[in-house]
Amino acid sequence: MDVLEISVFVVYLLFMVGIGAYFFIKSKNNGGEKSYFLGGRQMGPWVSALSAGASDMSAWVLMGLPTSIYAVGLGKIWIPIGLAIGYTISWLIEAPRLRRFSIVANDSITIPQYLTNRFLAKSKVLQVLCAIVFLLAYTVYSASSLKACGTLFHTVIGMDASVAMYIAALIIVGYTFLGGFSAVCWTDFFQGMLIFAGMLIAPLFAAGMLDPATMTDVTTVNPDYWNPFTNWQDIVSGLAWGLGYFGMPHIIIRYMSIRSQKDMKKSAAIGITWTAFIVLFAAVIGVIGLMYLGYDENVEKNSLVFITMVRKIFPGLMSGVLLSAVLAASMSTADSQLLSASSSFASDVYKPIFRKNKASDKEMQWVGRFVVLAVAAVALIIASSPDSGSIMELVENAWGLFGAAIGPSILLSLFWKRFNLPGAVAGITAGAVSDIAWIVLFSSKGIIYNTGIYELFPGFVIGMLAAVIATLVTKKPDEAVEALFGKAVAYTDDPSETPAKE
Repeated sequence: MDVLEISVFVVYLLFMVGIGAYFFIKSKNNGGEKSYFLGGRQMGPWVSALSAGASDMSAWVLMGLPTSIYAVGLGKIWIPIGLAIGYTISWLIEAPRLRRFSIVANDSITIPQYLTNRFLAKSKVLQVLCAIVFLLAYTVYSASSLKACGTLFHTVIGMDASVAMYIAALIIVGYTFLGGFSAVCWTDFFQGMLIFAGMLIAPLFAAGMLDPATMTDVTTVNPDYWNPFTNWQDIVSGLAWGLGYFGMPHIIIRYMSIRSQKDMKKSAAIGITWTAFIVLFAAVIGVIGLMYLGYDENVEKNSLVFITMVRKIFPGLMSGVLLSAVLAASMSTADSQLLSASSSFASDVYKPIFRKNKASDKEMQWVGRFVVLAVAAVALIIASSPDSGSIMELVENAWGLFGAAIGPSILLSLFWKRFNLPGAVAGITAGAVSDIAWIVLFSSKGIIYNTGIYELFPGFVIGMLAAVIATLVTKKPDEAVEALFGKAVAYTDDPSETPAKE
């Protein structure tokens, strides 16, 4: 146990809670549902970009992904490649339109609310359907972040992993409960910078300390280690990770929160650059980690490449700072997921269905806070279970469900004027069901056959096909919906920008 490492962790965690307390006090003078769940659409480019990136890159990018490359080799390099491509396309193509459309669609503040308003629907079926998907996926996703925190504290200070998870959950829930979207974005901003620093410094120092006489020859561990073309399933599955970005609510909600269309361009440049470097560093950590540490079954089993490397190279104070990057990655994703789950239930189920749109802003904030507590509690139960799977497996399942269920309908709603409500319902339902069915039947744990194909790919394709077919066999949207589409395409709040045409 290193006192300096523990001290750095404590200071870091207190800082995060302090941010939440600051925005809680501030919200008393400038509160409201829109402020709590979307920051009043006043997020600047740096905060928006780094918050989106940090909420995306949970502990799996410091623990799960590097360890996967550490153990298997460059056959897993297609995951970071797919992520970089998908994130770039999402920022350049999806983000500008989603911000425009969400404003024109009755100033929507959640993804389910946007989809409902996009079709001027009186039915709440889309909001309820999305809320179910959100609560299911976010609970699993949050469990992966809490599990990473437990592994970190158990490895570093010997604390029982379950106890560590409860402490981490208490801190995350604390500042999310207090400060809402603004607190989450600002904590993510600082955590994004810390993640970047940790992932840059650790592999550079390890590479500089490699001794050709003693470093591990990776070909003795795996003869195909340097071969990225091991099989077509790894290539397809790795690239398919990029599809997840089009339907990841806690990431694309950041697009809606950006202050102006002009800031969108700067946010895109920052966000794309940050993520490209992060996924590159993740791969480098895996490769350098194997050369520097050699193969260790315990390192692979518990996803400890980054943690072990940092503790072996740096003294207590510095290792504490760098290992706080793991905390940052875990917390920055968990807080965003908890807030997205709570905003979806509070704004899309509780307010329109249980309260018939009569709930006050203060009531909505407190309902959202209690949902944060509930989701965190269930996530803790999952993370504490010995059969819950690895950090990487939990992330894979949640990421796949979101991408397959939400992604196709979001894209079609932004780019296809003919797209309608039945198409969106069919796409979300088919994407979610096919993704879950693929896990049960055709994954590595499938009861029929292991295809080696990541469930997101077939789920996304089936969801897209179902959405298109259902739209074409039902009547087209009425004139008011088509007019909203045209207005959203042409919308701009940037005086230097020429309004777009359909």
